[in-house]
Amino acid sequence: MGNSAKRKKEKQKDFTKPKLKVGKTKAKPDNYTDTTFKSKSIVLTQQSLHLAAPTSNATFTHNLSLLAAKSDTQRRDSLAYLTTTISSRPVNSPLPQPVSIILPSLLPLILDASANVRTQLLKLLKTLPESDIEDHVGQLLPYVRAGMTHLAADIRGSAVDILSWMVEAAGESTVSCAGGWIKTLNCFLSVLGWHTDESARWSSNRASFGKAGSQGKPMVKTLAALSGFLDAGIGKPAGNGDADDEDMSDVSVWHYPLSQTEHHMVSESSTPFAYLNLAGQPRDEEGEMYETREDRFRVFSSRFHLAMERGLKSAREEGGELGRASSGVSKVLKEAIAYGAGP
Repeated sequence: MGNSAKRKKEKQKDFTKPKLKVGKTKAKPDNYTDTTFKSKSIVLTQQSLHLAAPTSNATFTHNLSLLAAKSDTQRRDSLAYLTTTISSRPVNSPLPQPVSIILPSLLPLILDASANVRTQLLKLLKTLPESDIEDHVGQLLPYVRAGMTHLAADIRGSAVDILSWMVEAAGESTVSCAGGWIKTLNCFLSVLGWHTDESARWSSNRASFGKAGSQGKPMVKTLAALSGFLDAGIGKPAGNGDADDEDMSDVSVWHYPLSQTEHHMVSESSTPFAYLNLAGQPRDEEGEMYETREDRFRVFSSRFHLAMERGLKSAREEGGELGRASSGVSKVLKEAIAYGAGP
């Protein structure tokens, strides 16, 4: 009888739940094995110990491909990486990829819906060499003009910022490329609401200028960009006028070919006969190249001068910050008209 009760008690022992006290750890089983260990090495996540690690150029190309990602955060981060890589490279060292490969991936981002992406794009464009930008303004301008006439006001403002940077980096190339003069001036008139005589016949809408708020600042920024664009296109050439007159008087007594040496030298332009459009598609007047100041001044006087004078007059009447910004454009126009078509 005693042995039977003892065996029954031992069997029930396996099914009884021990009572634990608060704060006391659970007792470890008898067959517990300690598997903890200590390591003196530091292991990094995604650490590669192989010799075939991606090069900096491969990483640059990968981030360049990520500019077409659907996530705006991914596009912004990729632009930030490209900006850091280009700006931190050694002086006079080549870019990881040529501008001709980088630029096609950047152009659609001018019309990106995310403001952070467009802001980071402008930072990246400013890190590119100015000498390379001069050869690619023809690719940039169609996207910039599309942004200037966009329905979204913030995209129009970003496009104006990019155009201002282009004028600072390559002003002569910007105003002299195919379609860079007439088409861009038409975009300025559209943004400012200064219609020409032709467009005024079918549209009487005028932009209302605000001295403060969300509409005043974009107009001020646009007028500043217009001032720089006109100065690059029809502004008086830099230099001392008296010194130029003395040089011309000295040259006038020289005989051929010393009197016209510059006309017999090899052109500094990479495409001196591009204005002939020998291998391109036929262009109209708006798509022509106006490489000289005289041609640009002639087109401006016949097509845009009166419309801009009317627009500047209405802007001055508004006063305030907008009136001060319009004075900068008026100053450029007065200097250009005083200089005329050139000497």
